[in-house]
Amino acid sequence: MKLYKQIILTAGLILGLGALFTPQMTSAINVYDDACKGDNANTALCKGRTEDKLPAMIKNIVNVLLYVLGAVSVIVIIMAGIFYTLSAGESAQVTKAKNTLLYAVVGLIVAILSYAIVNFVIDKIT
Repeated sequence: MKLYKQIILTAGLILGLGALFTPQMTSAINVYDDACKGDNANTALCKGRTEDKLPAMIKNIVNVLLYVLGAVSVIVIIMAGIFYTLSAGESAQVTKAKNTLLYAVVGLIVAILSYAIVNFVIDKIT
């Protein structure tokens, strides 16, 4: 049990430190907000700004969730390898490690397929 806590703590520490070094999204001031109000809304500069942003937002949310699911699956695959290595030939532990690996790979495949399906459906809708 102590080993599991150390593995989870180490994985959390690595993920936490990795989050510090991820690029942060920034945005500049949108100068078109005031320019596209009133009579200027139909100018060539402002056309297309009123498009529906909901499908793009849904696509982004689903993609982020699936990315996280894929990362968790990879971490579980690594943990299954560690369990298999530490099983020392004990059949119950080897079976547990193999089942963990099988379910993690199935989860990773489901994440990849759902990513493809969601992007395909959103692209066909929009």
